[in-house]
Amino acid sequence: MLEWILILLAIAAIAAMFGFGRLSGVALSGAKLLVILALVVFLLMALGVFTLA
Repeated sequence: MLEWILILLAIAAIAAMFGFGRLSGVALSGAKLLVILALVVFLLMALGVFTLA
């Protein structure tokens, strides 16, 4: 998941540099969504609600 976050952040940065505001916004929104999802999964794992086996 971290790989996808970094890829989307790179796409957002490059798109913003070339002036593609909408593409940059979409990539950044996707990255933010994945960060939130990763934090929720980490929190659930830390509390022992479920494990990844």
